[in-house]
Amino acid sequence: MEAVIARPSKPLLSRELIATTALALVDRHGPEGASVRRVAARLGVNPASLYNHVPNRAAMVEDVRALVSAAIDSRPLRELPWEEALREWARSYRRAFAHHARAIPLLMTERASAPVLLAGYEDFAIAAEAAGWTPRDVLPLLTAFESFILGSVLDMSGPTVVFDPTGQEEDFPRFTAAFDTLVDEDPLDPVATRAFELGLDMLVASSRPR
Repeated sequence: MEAVIARPSKPLLSRELIATTALALVDRHGPEGASVRRVAARLGVNPASLYNHVPNRAAMVEDVRALVSAAIDSRPLRELPWEEALREWARSYRRAFAHHARAIPLLMTERASAPVLLAGYEDFAIAAEAAGWTPRDVLPLLTAFESFILGSVLDMSGPTVVFDPTGQEEDFPRFTAAFDTLVDEDPLDPVATRAFELGLDMLVASSRPR
């Protein structure tokens, strides 16, 4: 009779499992969720065990960045005309982070080196230079788009409407009139997506060198 090999009572520890656990904790608790001690506690292991798979916390943060960034589709930058490519890439970028808005402050604490993200940056740089931008302009251009996209994600993660002139209508009549138009919009997303598309139009309209 063959011996029956018992399954381990806990999932085998791996770098991927550590990253997915850290991301889940960040989604729930924000940047403080990505502590080695907290991730280890969630996995039911000693914190030192994590260092057998990931060298340090910074590397774990980059693994979290890689998980989120893997959903960004940079193919449009390789396949579509510049302006159309920017729109599709920016929308994909926003969707990827929309599910993980609380990871944004965490990822701003470390330099981005995840290969999956750098591959997208390479596509952006090639497309930008083909559109006429110099290498010196690529990083400011990329940063302008990323700042806008990630700011839009943070906007989505807050209250659906952050403005409230109630009780001050006579003092601010034109703003109140604008605020009152929200009654005809989607109550779950009255401003954020429209603001994103409007801002994207403005950025794309200025996306070629003067």
